[in-house]
Amino acid sequence: MKNLTCIRFLQLLAFLFLLNSARALAQDAKPDSTGLKLLPADSTVAPKPDTAIAPPRVLIDTIRYRFIGDGNFTKGNVNRSLMVLRAELTFSGPVINIATNPRFTYGEQNGILAERDTYVDLFVDVFKKRKTYVFGLAALETSNLRRIDFRQMAGAGIGYRMIKTKSHDLSFTNALLYESTNFFEKATVTTIRNSFRIKGKHSFLSDKFRFNHLTFIQPALNDLSNMRWNTILSAELPLNKWVTLRTSFENSYESVVEVGRKRTDSRITFGISVGNK
Repeated sequence: MKNLTCIRFLQLLAFLFLLNSARALAQDAKPDSTGLKLLPADSTVAPKPDTAIAPPRVLIDTIRYRFIGDGNFTKGNVNRSLMVLRAELTFSGPVINIATNPRFTYGEQNGILAERDTYVDLFVDVFKKRKTYVFGLAALETSNLRRIDFRQMAGAGIGYRMIKTKSHDLSFTNALLYESTNFFEKATVTTIRNSFRIKGKHSFLSDKFRFNHLTFIQPALNDLSNMRWNTILSAELPLNKWVTLRTSFENSYESVVEVGRKRTDSRITFGISVGNK
């Protein structure tokens, strides 16, 4: 009898042990709020490193553009028409900034062609978002007004951004340029120039009025009497985010010109611009 009691007691202990083990396993494998079973953590399994791929750095992330049409027209004793078409295109990225400002000018006086000028440039700025940056540039030009059959320029330099705020942007650049000019009649002139530029954009009265200015001073290093400069001043009245009324004044000077051509030219134009700049 005593032996039978011991056997039953051992059987009861074994049953309770199995029951307790089953309850422990059930608790370790209970489902979470998503309905999935949570298995006990395996201490031998290390967490996997983050395999997410960082997004690639883009070369260009911002595009700004503006298209401008300027001109003036007179009729009477002197019949004159002048039309200037410009574009301002800027492609910006974290490291480089690419800008081009092509321009086409056409003018007649008393039915005779006076101006049919084309100008195309390309600026590539590196680290322009910094205070000091470097850049390269190239430009092509033709001019019936100055009797230039073809002019080409290329060079590089350094720039300094003196002011950069929401309302004001002022920078200075200096570059060395190689220039070659084929005139209609005069012999080809080649030279090395120093090109100093002042460029500013300013807005006032909560961007209800804008004033822009751009000036180039370009003496030849091998002949200081060979001088060029160009200045463009413009005043703008934005009508909305996209459309702006404007007037501009341009003055240019070249000391080396063909016979019968004046060294200085000035013009005032009125027009409109469309774009997101």
